[in-house]
Amino acid sequence: MLGAYKAQVELEVAAIGGKDSMSGSFEDIHVPPTLVSFAVTTDKVKNIVSPEFKTAGNKVVVLKPEYDENGLPKIDSLKKNFETVTKLMREGKVVSCWTPGFGGIAEAILKMSLGNDFGFSFDENLSTDELFDYSYGSFVMETTADIKDAKLVGTITDDKTFNLGKDAIKTSELFEIYENKLEDIYSCNIKHSKNNIEDFTYEAKEWPKPAIKVAKPRVLIPAFPGTNCEYDTAKAMEDAGCEAKIFIVNNLNQDSLKKSIEDFAAETNKSQIIFIPGGFSGGDEPDGSAKFITSFFRNAEVKDAVTELLDAREGLMAGVCNGFQALIKLGLVPYGKIVEPSEDAPTLTYNEIHRHQSRVVHTRIASNKSPWLANLNAGDIINVVVSNGEGRFIANEKDIQELAKNGQIATQYVDLNGKATADIHFNLNNSMCAIEGITSPDGRVFGKMGHAERYAPGLYKNVPGNFDYKMFEAAVKYFN
Repeated sequence: MLGAYKAQVELEVAAIGGKDSMSGSFEDIHVPPTLVSFAVTTDKVKNIVSPEFKTAGNKVVVLKPEYDENGLPKIDSLKKNFETVTKLMREGKVVSCWTPGFGGIAEAILKMSLGNDFGFSFDENLSTDELFDYSYGSFVMETTADIKDAKLVGTITDDKTFNLGKDAIKTSELFEIYENKLEDIYSCNIKHSKNNIEDFTYEAKEWPKPAIKVAKPRVLIPAFPGTNCEYDTAKAMEDAGCEAKIFIVNNLNQDSLKKSIEDFAAETNKSQIIFIPGGFSGGDEPDGSAKFITSFFRNAEVKDAVTELLDAREGLMAGVCNGFQALIKLGLVPYGKIVEPSEDAPTLTYNEIHRHQSRVVHTRIASNKSPWLANLNAGDIINVVVSNGEGRFIANEKDIQELAKNGQIATQYVDLNGKATADIHFNLNNSMCAIEGITSPDGRVFGKMGHAERYAPGLYKNVPGNFDYKMFEAAVKYFN
């Protein structure tokens, strides 16, 4: 605690927040005394530098502060480092940067290289102690300029090899060691079928139209216990030109839930769009997610309001992740209406890896039949973030072929070549036929696993590719 206080005083930055369980015990549980620290700051997007190496041939340097007798950075030197690095970044002279920690410079170079599959040639004047020292308070930088007081670490190469003097090792070997350290405990590299998966293609030329056009459509976003993407969804819809209404479903008691049902039905009658956001409703209830959401929508009052919105007013509906799970279990996708469940209907089940997956995936637009996808073309590749434990799409072969024929298979997981795949590195759930999203027969109801709402300009700067699904703008255009 004294160390934390010393850091605050010397950096002239006060702590905001705190934790009261520093006693080392909680009821009958004895906990080792622990201090967790973190830092947050803000800056303009144009000044943010990601950590992965960008260009072969660029030099990599380390800028270190001075250290005291305890191996801690001297505060004046550390502050000077901060100012120098900030200035260099804003001048565009630093194109990637890493702050070393427990693994020192060696860890920094490994991880900065693997992202874009570069090799690295270490400077022979770099000692082993310098390479593996913690180097707290220092910055490892890929630079396009000479930086005063910085020490050369080496040069980025495109030979996919790490070289230090006469020693060399392939990046692929290091990557395998890095990736497979816990493979025996938490298996990730599940073998997949080598059979080719069809790239479905359905190019629409025209789209359905609403019964009534509105300049600013209203989207109703229900938030259930465990929902966590309602704000992201509302922002994405509002940025596209919608009026967003987040509706909190209150289930504290029977009367509260009854009133929520009545109020939601009334709000549905005033809206043009319903969007069920992602999250972990009911903590991702045992034996299948989204059961509470499904029960809510099966209520006669809510079901009638949804049916009237879709059939009479020809409105739109969508669901992402937890919302997709609800849509498919209700039957809104692929059937376009709320139906009783059947054992042979398409569904979503647990990821084959049997764990939650959270990362960026590549998806291919298989069909732009849906008004939600009217701004895209079949074959377009869009990156999207996924975060789910129950996202594996399964259906019988006959249903899949029927969905493909009708243009209802909207999106597929694809590899770096844009080909549909069962490879778990790209199709994280091992969804059948690599299906990531499907629609209702007319396309006005759209469900998908990937969080298209979690995109804004400036995010994912370390991952190349297009992240903009343009689906929210397309929904607004549908009503204009």
